[in-house]
Amino acid sequence: QVQLVESGGGLVQPGGSLRLSCAASGFTFRTGAMRWYRQAPGKERELVASIDFITRIATYADSVKGRFTISRDDAKNTIYLQMNSLKSEDTAVYYCNAVGLGWGQGTQVTVSS
Repeated sequence: QVQLVESGGGLVQPGGSLRLSCAASGFTFRTGAMRWYRQAPGKERELVASIDFITRIATYADSVKGRFTISRDDAKNTIYLQMNSLKSEDTAVYYCNAVGLGWGQGTQVTVSS
């Protein structure tokens, strides 16, 4: 059974940093891809970052390029989203997605002074 558990969200001031984690179980990082999405109140879910398991190529939404970094730790079956220079518009619930397999429950990120 596929399970994805996010952690690392919280309240941070503008300009600060957070690192989100997504611990995966029930599958291994061999094929496919993992993605981070976010959904702000009243808005549609938005793809933030993606990493391909085979090519290891990472892609990002224009709104987070240069500030966010997606990475993986195969030994821990975990992916991360390092978020730097956070802005108020980054406030959202962040979701981990294993493409074609499932979703995590989400973790709240609030950027506010």
